[in-house]
Amino acid sequence: MVIISKQNPLVKELAALKDRKFRRERGRFLVEGEKMVRECLQSGMRVLRLIVREGEQPPAAELPVVELGADAFASVCDEKTPQGVCAEVQIPREALVPPKGNCLLLDGVSDPANMGAIIRTANAAGYEEIYCAGCTDPFSPKSVRASMSGIFFVRIMQGSREEVLSALSGTEILAMDMAGENIFSFLPPARFALAVGNEAHGLSPAVRAQAAHTLRIPMRARAESLNAAVSASIGMYLLQKSFFQQ
Repeated sequence: MVIISKQNPLVKELAALKDRKFRRERGRFLVEGEKMVRECLQSGMRVLRLIVREGEQPPAAELPVVELGADAFASVCDEKTPQGVCAEVQIPREALVPPKGNCLLLDGVSDPANMGAIIRTANAAGYEEIYCAGCTDPFSPKSVRASMSGIFFVRIMQGSREEVLSALSGTEILAMDMAGENIFSFLPPARFALAVGNEAHGLSPAVRAQAAHTLRIPMRARAESLNAAVSASIGMYLLQKSFFQQ
């Protein structure tokens, strides 16, 4: 059966997943686009059902499928020109536990595009654990898109700054800040958490106070500070360079 109306209760329920409050209540988020849906299916994340536009073929036959008319499908999706497939996925509930390897601490990152870009690079650079304190929702549509499927392959742990810092107790925190030492000459410890702060205000006092080292990316005098996602990406790769030189 094809659901046509945007006022259908199921359509309204799926469309509400664009809202952070509803995602939290339901513990679910949407993945849009055929490529990302296929990669989500391959990642092992729990896909609850597929949503397809009328006439489209679902990428997995064994899952429940909801078929929507064009207007109803467009109302569910966040993209302005959506592809014909999306998936309703359960948000992983990750307990705040100490990291197993080098990790990220995102301290108040507020832009969903930055969040997604950082997750994308973290996956590529081998940072499998990401701690989020006071951040934008990593599972928002814009963040999920910007992660380019990276969000399916990392563990995201969220909590208050106090809770996150407690989980990272015993792990050396390396804080990215313009007042720090040159990251290019810094020798990282065997185990660390790279801390990246808010786009406008930088790191919180609580995270600064627990940082073992403060690192800066040197720039020409007339240059503005770098975008949070760019800074995080440079830092992640420089601190892992010994791994990539093997």
